Amino acid sequence: MLNLPDKIRVVEVGPRDGLQSFAHWVETDTKVAMIDALSDAGFGTIEVTSFARPSVVPMLKDAELVLARIRRRPGTLYRALVPNAKGAERAAASALVDEVLGLITVSESYLAHNQNMTLDRAIDEGVRAFEIAGRAGIGFTMALGMAMWCPYEGRVPEEKALAVLGRFWAAGLRRFYFAGSVGMEDPRHVHTLFRMAVERHPGIELGYHVHNVPGFGVANLLAALDAGAAFVEGSICGVGGGIAMPENMGAVGNLPTEDIVHLLNASGIDTGLDTVRVLECSRRVAALLGMEPLSHLSRCGTREELLARTAGRAFSHPH
Repeated sequence: MLNLPDKIRVVEVGPRDGLQSFAHWVETDTKVAMIDALSDAGFGTIEVTSFARPSVVPMLKDAELVLARIRRRPGTLYRALVPNAKGAERAAASALVDEVLGLITVSESYLAHNQNMTLDRAIDEGVRAFEIAGRAGIGFTMALGMAMWCPYEGRVPEEKALAVLGRFWAAGLRRFYFAGSVGMEDPRHVHTLFRMAVERHPGIELGYHVHNVPGFGVANLLAALDAGAAFVEGSICGVGGGIAMPENMGAVGNLPTEDIVHLLNASGIDTGLDTVRVLECSRRVAALLGMEPLSHLSRCGTREELLARTAGRAFSHPH
């Protein structure tokens, strides 16, 4: 029997994690319209942009402009990624974000490829970013990427991920998420890692950032919730999720937020979001970005829509 929570927070990361690796430049006005649509849909946390160096993440070089132009919904936290202490300083100076997201990858091989630094230095940068945010009165979440499976190292042992989390915990951090950056982790591994983290650190607020390359996303999501995850993260329309991978790895996609909301609401878990409004939002965002939504919900609709389509129809049996 699954031990699922009564309530869960769904974080939307499409404007940042989705657009940072998008196929083409997205105009600032389009980004603003996308974020406003997500605000109108009622999301409590929206990851808006990144304060990475523009030469490294050119798709989000307009971070301050986007943050200055969005229409802010009361009750929504507007979050930005800060890959290091310098990014945190830029975020704090902007005075435009409610929360920042620090970033480290547990896999040292990937860390060397992606951030060109050692694990010790990356942890130091993360702690410094946390301290900068604290002095500015900004909330902080630490993302632990490649925490379960890495395309260079394979399976990441639970103790390795927990050791990294533990060093941040000792520095005073209390809100984290484990990222299934490739999506190749399995439900047993996810459940074990989340259970160990929650048991080892009472009071931790631990989320799960879900990718879905091999189709394990929903199973892994349920495993994380069963083990005590406090929030989950998805990307509207399933947009983006691309990361620095071996060239033959193929596309790396986020689990569509509308599918996450649909699943949780249908399971009786309170997300604070209306499935139909989120579906309408995904269609609006897809039109803005010139793409088709990659979600199951956009194709099949809700249970209520299916019942409405079949109402009054007689069924014939094949001969």
